[in-house]
Amino acid sequence: MSAFLPAWLSALLSAFDLAAPWALLALPLPLLAARLIPPEPEGGSGALRVPGTLVGDGRTGADLAARGRRRALLTWTLWIALVAALSVPRLVLPAAALPASGREIMIAMDLSGSMERRDFALDGETVNRLTAVKRVGTDFIRRRAGDRIGLVIFADQAYVAAAPSFDTAAVARALDEATIGISGRSTGIGDGLGLALRRLDPRDAGGEAASGAKPGEKAAKAVILLSDGANNAGQTAPKDVAELARELGIKVYTIALGPRDMADADGEQDVVDTETLRDMAQASGGEAFRVRTTDDLVRVADAIDRLEGGRALAPPLPLRRDLWPWPAALALLAAAALLASRRGA
Repeated sequence: MSAFLPAWLSALLSAFDLAAPWALLALPLPLLAARLIPPEPEGGSGALRVPGTLVGDGRTGADLAARGRRRALLTWTLWIALVAALSVPRLVLPAAALPASGREIMIAMDLSGSMERRDFALDGETVNRLTAVKRVGTDFIRRRAGDRIGLVIFADQAYVAAAPSFDTAAVARALDEATIGISGRSTGIGDGLGLALRRLDPRDAGGEAASGAKPGEKAAKAVILLSDGANNAGQTAPKDVAELARELGIKVYTIALGPRDMADADGEQDVVDTETLRDMAQASGGEAFRVRTTDDLVRVADAIDRLEGGRALAPPLPLRRDLWPWPAALALLAAAALLASRRGA
């Protein structure tokens, strides 16, 4: 049948849907009522019926017949429009397929005082480390559409800046609004990683994904931990927490940020403990990265993006637009016209 219809009409009909098609069964009810309900017997009413011609209203039989046809048309329009509204017509609109991965990623970021050091370049200007991390990190988070991502900030203490969510824009905004000093100025790497592990819901780690993964598949969970110093605060040892991550099946990617390491610090304070971060990544089954410049940071973000890739397009969810207000409005207009015609009779 659709082969004989114009393309636009065929597409419209294919997108048309009824939420309550059973309501259309009510369409023939007036005809059934007219056939099954017996007519009012003549003489059953005490009212005196006077033909219109006797009261001198000037209406001919043709006028009365036309008025009756108009009323019948309005009555049937009212009924059909009302039934159509009750069937809830709607258009099914195509929706773009969204990426889905089944991955859960927590970003644990060092927000200690050393992140204020101005030894990174961005757009030809010298900026502090935090500014460079914000630029690259927010871009990385926005690219991870389909992942469930959260953000942990750590210094003297660790706190959750953004709970794990599919709203990557909100998580990127939380990173962009991070401020040095809000949680102290020391570096509690172990506590930061520990809090990130807890927010990944360890009870589900290695089990089925909360969403995004198919039934029976395992949720891929990872922590990306960035630090530019050495652990000198908190209650937990970084290596012990990394061992716990391995037991939970959670990979830890560590990023050692800053131009100098503890091994060649020559007495310089607040340099990055690259060795500890590398040991943490190895203990958990993840990878360690060394970042000395903004370009290094961009390359590391791209590398982690590839390592935690595998996003595919999920089946699109249909979007439906209700059309019932249109027949409901037509029924209302028909009812108003019918009432006006009866008052004018």
